[in-house]
Amino acid sequence: MIQANQSSVSEFLLLGLSRHPQQQKQILFVLFLSMYLATVLGNLLIILAISKDSRLHTPMYFFLSNLSFVDLCFSSTIVPNMLTNTFSSKTMSFLECLMQIYFFNMFGDVDNFLLAVMAYDRFVAVCHPLHYTTKMTHQFCALLFTGSWVIAIMNALLHTLLMAQLSFCADNTIPHFFCEMSSLLRLSCSDTHINEMMMLTEGGLIMMIPLVCILGSYICITSAVLRVPSTKGKWKAFSTCGSHLAAVSLFYGTIIALYFSPSSSHSAENDIAAAVMYTVVTPMLNPFIYSLRNKNIKGALTKMISMNCFYVQQ
Repeated sequence: MIQANQSSVSEFLLLGLSRHPQQQKQILFVLFLSMYLATVLGNLLIILAISKDSRLHTPMYFFLSNLSFVDLCFSSTIVPNMLTNTFSSKTMSFLECLMQIYFFNMFGDVDNFLLAVMAYDRFVAVCHPLHYTTKMTHQFCALLFTGSWVIAIMNALLHTLLMAQLSFCADNTIPHFFCEMSSLLRLSCSDTHINEMMMLTEGGLIMMIPLVCILGSYICITSAVLRVPSTKGKWKAFSTCGSHLAAVSLFYGTIIALYFSPSSSHSAENDIAAAVMYTVVTPMLNPFIYSLRNKNIKGALTKMISMNCFYVQQ
């Protein structure tokens, strides 16, 4: 399929952050490297803490550990190349661009679906607490998990194969730090109508359906919590959802600002800043959001670190 592409352009030049002065590049490199290391460490700690503590082997923490894994992979798809692109423009072959587009879309879609699944989990826990164990069974959780990955893989494959059919005849300069689909479509000398239509319709549905499910879940949760007579009970119910709401706001806020805002408000700098938010900042912040607001996670992390320190001293 990829060989069918009769492109005269075999590689693309990513401008990235190379337009900044040299001193700013050094600062940006240290900043993004620190954020990426924090992303790797934070998400790995969440995964290890949940896997080692049997008390956290519940649907809520099962989905959280998978979200941490996906965030780690999502960031790793973009940031290492971004770091090498900090000091000078970087070239990527057409095949490398297609691979980056595929994994970027796949991990982004899984992240999207997992946030919706976690919202449904919170809905069942708050609105139907007595039926939680019968509704969120291992088989149902496995079905939600598998379905999220299958849909994400198929969606990413669709967009990648459509991109592989395009030809690029002249300009090969991408004013971004990764092979972003919209930027590539603007460079193509082929008819991109089908690609744009699929991004708008199928891609829009992939993004909006989980968002609608999240909003619906939290409307029901809010309605149920407001009926709780005690203030302490209301606070406890809301606190269980606060971390997830913060993660949802970060993820969807930047994507909506980037892809659903008027085109007149777009600029290369604004697009890059928004892309940095959801590719670098959000995956880094999610572990801190969940660990700082969750006593069980903090307890598991403390226990794991204490045990490791004990073994080291021995």
